[in-house]
Amino acid sequence: MIKIIDLKKRFNTRRVLNGLNLEIEQGKITVIIGRSGEGKSVLIKHIIGLLRPDSGQIFLDDMEITSMKEKDFNEVRKRFGMLFQGGALFDSMTVAGNVGFPLKEHTDLSDDDILKIVTEKLRRVGLVNVEEMMPADLSGGMRKRVGLARAIVMDPEIVLFDEPTTGLDPIMSDSVADLVLDTQRVLKTTYILITHDIPFTYKIADKIAMLHEGRIIEQGTVEEMKANQNPIVRQFLEGRAEGPIKVY
Repeated sequence: MIKIIDLKKRFNTRRVLNGLNLEIEQGKITVIIGRSGEGKSVLIKHIIGLLRPDSGQIFLDDMEITSMKEKDFNEVRKRFGMLFQGGALFDSMTVAGNVGFPLKEHTDLSDDDILKIVTEKLRRVGLVNVEEMMPADLSGGMRKRVGLARAIVMDPEIVLFDEPTTGLDPIMSDSVADLVLDTQRVLKTTYILITHDIPFTYKIADKIAMLHEGRIIEQGTVEEMKANQNPIVRQFLEGRAEGPIKVY
């Protein structure tokens, strides 16, 4: 569904993406892993058009999207949903206002029709009777669920997740993994996630891609990556520091 070819991006003198190649399969869950600062969020921003590469191409189906004019890309962007870190909810809006915001902005639906869709999407992520609650009244896990409801409210073909388990305890992270799996199986949507959470990754991924020094250095199924002997992959998956920590 998405094919990324030789993508390069530099910020001043620092090259973040250095000839990155990756294919995202339709209707599957692809998880991109890598250390902090390796460019995972930068890659996501390229896919949804928030950044443009210095060179390289991104194909969505048969369309090359990096060279599109902004007006044309705005139509393409409607095919994407996005779950940001922490949910990125508007504090001044109710849950219903947050989830319904994309519908309000991009459709001519009536308020009653929007509320019906919002209620259904909230139910889909396991939330009922929360429409009038404010974000400040929600737990971390509930905020993630509301964020996901907003990401899927327009029935996008592709949903991107930026560190969906950040700040959650292991039990809540596992609950979010179940939520991701349940919604993806029902909606048959293409999910792309970036995360440091290895147990979460092992539970949900159809495909794992390891980003290192601006390139995808290894990729495969969960079992293939567990068996991968690349020392960089092994170190990351096992959570080992490069050497002993010196104490002064």
